[in-house]
Amino acid sequence: MLLRTTGLTKHFGGLAAVSEVDMSIESGQIVGLIGPNGAGKTTIINLISGFLRPTRGQIIFEGTDVTDKKPHLHARMGIGRTFQITPFFSEFTTFKNIVASFYLSADTSLWGSLFKTRAYRKKEDYILDQAEENLQLVGLGSVRDELARNLPHGYQKVLDLAAALAVKPKILLLDEPMGGMSQDEIDLALNAIRKVHAQGTTILLVEHNISIVMGLCDRIIVINYGRKIAEGPPDEVRNNAEVIQAYFGGDYAA
Repeated sequence: MLLRTTGLTKHFGGLAAVSEVDMSIESGQIVGLIGPNGAGKTTIINLISGFLRPTRGQIIFEGTDVTDKKPHLHARMGIGRTFQITPFFSEFTTFKNIVASFYLSADTSLWGSLFKTRAYRKKEDYILDQAEENLQLVGLGSVRDELARNLPHGYQKVLDLAAALAVKPKILLLDEPMGGMSQDEIDLALNAIRKVHAQGTTILLVEHNISIVMGLCDRIIVINYGRKIAEGPPDEVRNNAEVIQAYFGGDYAA
């Protein structure tokens, strides 16, 4: 088992944003995490990635309890993530943003950076090669030299995905990676996600576009009011009466 949560709970004051969520993800899967607005999906992503500490419960990654570890330690272990609001350096080009993501996640010595030691130069060459590889993998080669602030919204979201690959994630947590995109941008993002998955990366996907989730995911977990109400393959979840009532308003056609 790659990732497992048991009794995962997060309170904000008197509000239980996430309550007693048990979930497990095996290596190689694409798992969808869906639910109505405010259901607790992003909170779960923040807990798994270490940006929030749970009120109670456990997060086990590759057999290690990471519940109380800080975000950079989660990343170092191979837990990568994207964000709903895309973080990037607006005055950097697409390629330089991807390069920067490696420096933000890498261990670089002050001595090496000041004096350009052989080891530091070797690491720089490696980072440039890896950044180029990730740029091409996600399909952003055509906008390599565009300033990030000038990119269309969908391309900025895919840039966030490319940056998340710097930690060489074993699992990638995607928080609404296709929100607000045009169809062409959705196609770009889907192609990137499939390529990343084909390289062996496990994916946990939060996404409001249900047709995408149903077509892309091996298994789906449904959250409502912070609690897990269903889990299973797409066809099973699609026809679950509680899911239809809670998430689709009772009128979703299978």
